Amino acid sequence: MKLVFATNNAHKAKEVSEILGSSFEILSLKDINCNEDIPETQETIEGNAAQKSFYVYDKFGANCFADDTGLEIEALNGEPGVYSARYAGKACNFDDNINKVLLKMKGIKNRKAQFKTVFSLVIDGKELQFEGIVKGTILESRRGENGFGYDPIFLPDGFDKTFAEMNSEEKNKISHRGIATIKLAEYLKSL
Repeated sequence: MKLVFATNNAHKAKEVSEILGSSFEILSLKDINCNEDIPETQETIEGNAAQKSFYVYDKFGANCFADDTGLEIEALNGEPGVYSARYAGKACNFDDNINKVLLKMKGIKNRKAQFKTVFSLVIDGKELQFEGIVKGTILESRRGENGFGYDPIFLPDGFDKTFAEMNSEEKNKISHRGIATIKLAEYLKSL
C-alpha cells in the first residue's frame, strides 16, 4: 500500500518507516512534489494532525497520514503542547526549545510531563485518528545524544534512560510516536 507521510522531518519519517516495515510504501512530501509549508494553525494536536493530512489529500488526491506531537508539562499548564516545535520562537531550534523549558522549570518540584502524538489517517476522504501517550519527568539537565526534540530532558516513567540515551529500537518500543504508529499499522494491516 502506498501512503504519503505528510512531514518534512527526516527523524520522524525514519522512526515511522522502521515501525511500519516493508508492507507499506511510504512516500514523502517531496515524492509527490509538495514543496510548500503545510499550515499548522489549529489549537490542538489533533486539529493540526488533521489539518496536515487533509491538506495533502485535498490538494494532491493522495491517501495520507500526518502527525502532530507535543510535550505537555503539568506545571506549565500543558505547555509547550501544540507549540512544541516552535516554543522558543519561529526561527528556533531544538536547543532553544529545551533551554526555554529548563528555564521555565527552574526551581519547580512538579516535573511530571507527557509526550503525545496523534496520527490523522485520511483514506478516500475519511479520517481516523490514532493516539500515543508516554508519561515521564522533565530532568534538570540534558542526558544523551540520540533522538531529537526534547528527548534529552524527558525521562519516561519506569526507565532510567532518557529518550536521547536510548537507541532507536528501544525508543520505538515505548515512545508516544511508537505507540501511535503501532495502532496505525495494526489498522492498516487489517484493511
